[in-house]
Amino acid sequence: MSCLLDTHALLWSLFDPSRLGCKAAENIRNPDVTIFVSVVSFWEISLKYSTGKLELSNVTPDDFPAIVRQSGLEILPIDDADAATFHHLPRMEHKDPFDRLIIWQAISRKLQLISQDRAFVDYQKLGLKILW
Repeated sequence: MSCLLDTHALLWSLFDPSRLGCKAAENIRNPDVTIFVSVVSFWEISLKYSTGKLELSNVTPDDFPAIVRQSGLEILPIDDADAATFHHLPRMEHKDPFDRLIIWQAISRKLQLISQDRAFVDYQKLGLKILW
């Protein structure tokens, strides 16, 4: 099985694992499960940090790629297919562009998305599998 971490799940898995759901934590710790982190999360963290919407202790956004690799997680790039096919994801009430691209990567690559975000439930009818 392979999973993709939503940005909040990435932050919690690294800095506050007690906030993760039981199934999420279990899968993240399982060596038989490949856990991906989208570069979209690095972009979201960097943007929110630069605007003051995200505070980080003892790290900066620049550190995240190395931290992710050291944690045994895989980095998922945005490739040409992600960008070219993104228009297939219908517009719903949820408009956050970071979330929508992470959702699209999870659906198109058939990855389970580890997220607590309840706004993602509507995307399940499009093939999104959510794990928390």
